[in-house]
Amino acid sequence: MNKMLSVAENRLAAVPYAGGEDDALLERMRSDDVDAYRALVERHIDHAYAVAMRILKNAADAEDVTQDAFVKAWINRRRWDAGRAKFSTWLYRVIVNRCIDLQRSPKAEWLDDVAEPAAEIADAVTSIHQRRVYSRLEDALHRLPTQQRVAIVLSYFEDMSNLEIAEVMGASVSAVESLLKRGRKRLRELLRAAEKEIRTGLGE
Repeated sequence: MNKMLSVAENRLAAVPYAGGEDDALLERMRSDDVDAYRALVERHIDHAYAVAMRILKNAADAEDVTQDAFVKAWINRRRWDAGRAKFSTWLYRVIVNRCIDLQRSPKAEWLDDVAEPAAEIADAVTSIHQRRVYSRLEDALHRLPTQQRVAIVLSYFEDMSNLEIAEVMGASVSAVESLLKRGRKRLRELLRAAEKEIRTGLGE
């Protein structure tokens, strides 16, 4: 599992969530088919890790949350009722809830240890500017209230519909729409303020 999670840190490939194929794998898992479990993990681990990482902004915690979710899937393999709910929806719900629990914990220590993506840009000024913009975007996202951040991540990074987000978060569609509206508004305010700071810092 750890090896697969390490691979996921370096590639966030778009894996289609075909419910029928997931159900077939889950049905095989009911008979303790380890190969089916590995296949299910490979299908979803990139997206699962990406969601946890964007909510937590901590690589070690995101890896732990993702691994715990898949371990839970294996432990509960005989309880899965194929066709009743999408596995991806269940997986997101487990991950989101675990992330929220971690952030509420007074013992949690959040370390900003996420390396910025390498940029092969010759112009040093442009490179510095892009790193600043990237940092401001990440900072703005993580200054949102947790519920708003979760809704924004699922909507914009995972391209989920409001109905799907509502299922994951255990909320109504109208509540999700409100979270997205308030989250977008707050993001715009934070990014405008960040842009002003960047311009001031560059002497513009």
